[in-house]
Amino acid sequence: MDIPSKYNALSVETKWYDYWMQHNYFHSTPDEREPYTIVIPPPNVTGVLHMGHMLNNTIQDVLIRRARLLGKNACWVPGTDHASIATEAKVVAKLKAQGIDKNDLSREEFLKHAWDWTEEYGGVILEQLKKLGCSCDWDRTKFTMDDDMSEAVIKVFVDLYNKGLIYRGYRMVNWDPEAKTTLSDEEVIHVEKQGLLYYLEYKVEGSDDKLTIATTRPETIFGDTAICINPNDERFTHLKGKQAIVPICGRVIPIIEDDYVDIEFGTGCLKVTPAHDENDKVLGDKHQLEVVDIFNEDASLNSFGMHYEGQDRFVVRKAIVKELEEAGILVKTENHINKVGTSERTKAVIEPRLSDQWFLKMEDLAKPAIDAVLKTGDVKLFPKKFENTYRHWMENIRDWNISRQLRWGQQIPAYYYGDGKEDFVVAETIEEAVKLSREATNNQELTVDNLKQESDVVDTWFSAWLWPMNVFDGIRNPENEEIEYYYPTNDLVTGPDILFFWVARMIIAGYEYKDERPFENVYLTGLVRDKQRRKMSKSLGNSPDALKLIEDYGAGGVRVGLLLSSAAGNDLMFDEELCDQGKKFANKIWNALRLVKSWEVDESISQPQSSKISINWFEAKFQKDITEIEDHFSKYRLSDALMTTYKLVWDDFCGWLLEMVKPAYQQPIDAKTLESVNTIFEDLLKILHPFMPFLTEEIWHYIKERSPEEALIISKWPEAKPINEALISEFDFASEVISGIRNIRKQKNIAFKDAIGFSVVNNENVGSTFDAVISKLGNLDSFEYVNESVEGALTYRVKSNEYFIPMEGSIDLDAEIKKLTEELNYTEGFLKSVQKKLSNERFVNNAPEQVVASEKQKEADALSKIETIKASLANLN
Repeated sequence: MDIPSKYNALSVETKWYDYWMQHNYFHSTPDEREPYTIVIPPPNVTGVLHMGHMLNNTIQDVLIRRARLLGKNACWVPGTDHASIATEAKVVAKLKAQGIDKNDLSREEFLKHAWDWTEEYGGVILEQLKKLGCSCDWDRTKFTMDDDMSEAVIKVFVDLYNKGLIYRGYRMVNWDPEAKTTLSDEEVIHVEKQGLLYYLEYKVEGSDDKLTIATTRPETIFGDTAICINPNDERFTHLKGKQAIVPICGRVIPIIEDDYVDIEFGTGCLKVTPAHDENDKVLGDKHQLEVVDIFNEDASLNSFGMHYEGQDRFVVRKAIVKELEEAGILVKTENHINKVGTSERTKAVIEPRLSDQWFLKMEDLAKPAIDAVLKTGDVKLFPKKFENTYRHWMENIRDWNISRQLRWGQQIPAYYYGDGKEDFVVAETIEEAVKLSREATNNQELTVDNLKQESDVVDTWFSAWLWPMNVFDGIRNPENEEIEYYYPTNDLVTGPDILFFWVARMIIAGYEYKDERPFENVYLTGLVRDKQRRKMSKSLGNSPDALKLIEDYGAGGVRVGLLLSSAAGNDLMFDEELCDQGKKFANKIWNALRLVKSWEVDESISQPQSSKISINWFEAKFQKDITEIEDHFSKYRLSDALMTTYKLVWDDFCGWLLEMVKPAYQQPIDAKTLESVNTIFEDLLKILHPFMPFLTEEIWHYIKERSPEEALIISKWPEAKPINEALISEFDFASEVISGIRNIRKQKNIAFKDAIGFSVVNNENVGSTFDAVISKLGNLDSFEYVNESVEGALTYRVKSNEYFIPMEGSIDLDAEIKKLTEELNYTEGFLKSVQKKLSNERFVNNAPEQVVASEKQKEADALSKIETIKASLANLN
């Protein structure tokens, strides 16, 4: 079987992915095996593959492939989220480009456009995940707007309403004027922005008095319905019971008193705008103030804005400041840093707005989810540090605003039978709604035509929180075979930014609807940043094209590059060089295959002692490392598991073992050694497969011909066996001895083909187990144990053992003595400077402990080196 000289990642990856799909290795059905289940955090149906997806899904694929090798029934459920706001924005933009206004379409017409768009562009990201090697059960692919998924969402809404947990309320909400919908508190990102504080004068009615207020939003004066002072503020006792006049609009408003006003802050006078500030709304309710809403839904001013009607709020701000200044009302401005709420999705500045919305009571629902993470440990977060974030969110939880003023999503199943706000019923179907409406009105004549369904849809997260149950139809059919077998799932891999949005809510839903956790472990990845620690974004131009990376470095190279730099919960400083390192690793393994396959076998020769002990050593090292790898996996330290595997393959297998067993040039290898090397290679491919699936499957089939039933993807993870620590320790010592020989050969330009003599004073009483290996790798023509120094030889030490290599004839003795003398003089000078520092009591007493320890180590190393150089000089003289 001819092996190409270079590993061609792209052709190999296409070949094996097609092969895996053809043989249905990713598909899972319930059977007698232990299940291992992951549900994908469903990416937005609008999404394309970015670095965050690459990291998250690489981790999931590593876990699922390892579970498959462990003999578990591995099930990874893929899917996409309908992403109400993002998708609707895309559809609206497409319609606009065609000259169509969304508002000119009926709901049904708009939804047809949305479904057409979803079918044409949606789900691209799932195809891209295949390029990365993701071994999802594609037969199970779900979409949060699938009919069965939507039915379950509606069922849950009705159930929670009937339990008294969902209610309709007129509240101050976060309004996104770009998406024209409400957002939950968690969807609002507060950003520090440099702004201005404007000081404005209000006249006091019926007098020459004036009062000054400070505001960051002068355009909202049109909504002012009171001025508030603290009753204990002596500066304003003369204003009690009076009224003020709002500039420009001339509205007369009361001056009210409330302890809420901080005497020390600002001017001590507060403008109250109940329609546009949450705290002002509380004051307004308390003092029964008028509510004047000055904004349209796109945050332009309405008729209350007078001559500014129809203009955007930020345009008005600039214009009104100019008008106030010209009228002598603007006293002064000051720089002011303000935390501004922005929409997570559209980045628009949020507008507080009073609106009728649907809310879910969260306090009691959250209690089992708090206990699961913080008390019983039924759900474990990795890393554990995120428990504090979780605690803060969950213990300060507020009712969840679950309604959105959109069309794309599950329409709220409330049906209005009258004109009043409370004239509605909640039902799973319109037929049930008719029945309930007749009961509510005692009117048997009511029909479908008399009912009008709520136009709002539920928040996207309200469908996402059911995801682990819903993908197995666990809401509609709570006792079906699949939900009983696969649920609860095992691991969830996601980002800490949606710990509350999604993770906490899934835990809440799990306990409410299955009375158990939805998953056992939550692995929280960090954010992918660039080398300058900046978050990757299109605007900064620092986010590489994920598919281009795969094209340039291969999926295996990219997966290795991502994981080598990613510890759980810590941000990943992405550097493209790491992908190159992954590519080089793939080439290293490929060359190891080519080397092993190039050896000719001679059945008649017996196994050399050096090969036998080398294989015994590697098997011991493999057992030690696989124990360490499994410990890393148990703690979700995947980058550490990969690094241990990487070193085992690169250093121990390629760097040592293959050199130790390699036959001499143009000589054959014995059959037993080759069989052992192939078995070792296969075991390495098994533990490397989760990280580099394509490369390992390709090499697996090159080692020997395999049937589909023998594919690597469904092979068996190596079993742990007892570890021969003594043998590992002996090799560690022997490797230092070999490195010493190699260093002397390099320094003295002694070609490897020239055999050399070798003697040792064995002060350490080291065993002779690896003597044959040392002889082979050092190309020694003699190996003697002696009791005293060997004259005329260069020497080096490993611990207290002294090793001697006779130099006669090999080098220019005078030149070597001169070189060693110069090295001795330099090292003695270095030692003197270190000892001077250590004799300084002030330094020793005041320097950090590790700095002093470092200097002491330098002293010890210099003394040892001087002793070795002097011994070499003595021998040469």
